Amino acid sequence: MKSKVYFMKEITSDNLVKIYHALNKELPGKVAIKVHSGEAGNQNYLRPSFFKQIVDEVKGTIVECNTAYDGARNTTEKHLQLMKEHEWNKYFKVDILDSEGPDIELNIPNGKVIKKDYIGKNIKNYDSCLVLSHFKGHPMGGYGGALKQLSIGFASSYGKTYIHGAGKPEEKWTANHDKFLESMADAASSVHQYFKGNICYINIMCNMSVDCDCCAVAEDPCMEDIGILASTDPIALDQACIDLVYQSKDPGRNHLVERIESRNGRHTIDVASTLGFGTKEYELIEIK
Repeated sequence: MKSKVYFMKEITSDNLVKIYHALNKELPGKVAIKVHSGEAGNQNYLRPSFFKQIVDEVKGTIVECNTAYDGARNTTEKHLQLMKEHEWNKYFKVDILDSEGPDIELNIPNGKVIKKDYIGKNIKNYDSCLVLSHFKGHPMGGYGGALKQLSIGFASSYGKTYIHGAGKPEEKWTANHDKFLESMADAASSVHQYFKGNICYINIMCNMSVDCDCCAVAEDPCMEDIGILASTDPIALDQACIDLVYQSKDPGRNHLVERIESRNGRHTIDVASTLGFGTKEYELIEIK
């Protein structure tokens, strides 16, 4: 069966709320809203003011996790300071999920590469989740979207090294590349299933650089904005975004496609589709 992916061309705060309601999925209880806080120096990350209407709509808490590399977000103290500098705290309550240990271990019995995922223990405080992803390129994954948010995004600092190292944290920057991509798919499945259906996804296709918002020095966007997409299926959602990039007539799309293909980025989607938590087959439904 095809998953439904909703699409709106105009990227506005109002339309974030509108496309969320198109999913017809109420998020119960305490809602975690996963975003990318943006590395210090990055110019492309999506600003908190853009998200204010949707966060207020679902009465959620902004959640993030510490990084596994040097920078402004690899400790809770530095990360919270950056969240203030980037004005997340100006608008929202903020929770660094792995601010205190120990991590929660999520089992992945059918994982292709890894059988566990390590998540900050504060995830236990939430009943449902809205994943807000800035769709763009990525230096290692080829692209970043909902699946990356679910995997690397939700993983604790240790969990990130575990995924990057394909189960061997000491090999976080030297592991086999495809095994890393497959580990992302495994980890994504664990977080999706943790919320037992009480999770929704929105991808925003704007400011599309070949680099991620985790890059302190990132290339400027290389192609025109495309729109907002939403689904309850993160695999179908990422596949739809990839397809829209490939179908674009914008000359800058070649640069982004080269980044995706040179890192074998679509492999993450292919592997995720074999794990039983979504499908690459979708119906794209445009909302005016």
